[in-house]
Amino acid sequence: MRTLIVTAFTSLDGVVEAPGGEPGYRNAGWTFRTVEFDEAVYEIKGREQEETTALLLGRTSYQAFAPVWPTMDDFAGYNAMPRYVVSTTLEQDDERWPATILRSLDDVAALKRTDGGPIAVHGSATLARSLADAGLVDRYHLLVFPVLLGAGKRLFSDTDKDEQRLAVLEAQTYGNGVTKLVYDVVR
Repeated sequence: MRTLIVTAFTSLDGVVEAPGGEPGYRNAGWTFRTVEFDEAVYEIKGREQEETTALLLGRTSYQAFAPVWPTMDDFAGYNAMPRYVVSTTLEQDDERWPATILRSLDDVAALKRTDGGPIAVHGSATLARSLADAGLVDRYHLLVFPVLLGAGKRLFSDTDKDEQRLAVLEAQTYGNGVTKLVYDVVR
């Protein structure tokens, strides 16, 4: 069984929307506007790229990343690995950044049962919530920024579901106030 990792930049109040400055959100770019840059914070991002063997994205994030990520040298590892997009509406992948389209969470569960290493979910807030609600997430890699954003897409849904325990694998707070939290989902 492959490990499914949700990796996210999140505010303390759980907002994950537009951390890099994506248009349409009033607080867009909050990760670099709210705290001083500290290269050590992003060590986990390099490690994720080395350890991940596939990407899983929602349609919106895929369509935002496809024109940009293939041109970024920093994402060479991600650009070389298989990509999967979960969408019921996407008719075809983007030829600039080819991906396999999955139509349901059952397809994601089947992907997890294949041979291979970890699968990472980047961005894709709606997908991440659905995966968590369906019990498909195995691990969280969170960089929690010391800011409250109020409104915005949240990492976790407000679905009424059973308690889910997490085991801390890593925790570290950096000089700029960002906290790295890595959790395994306890089953």
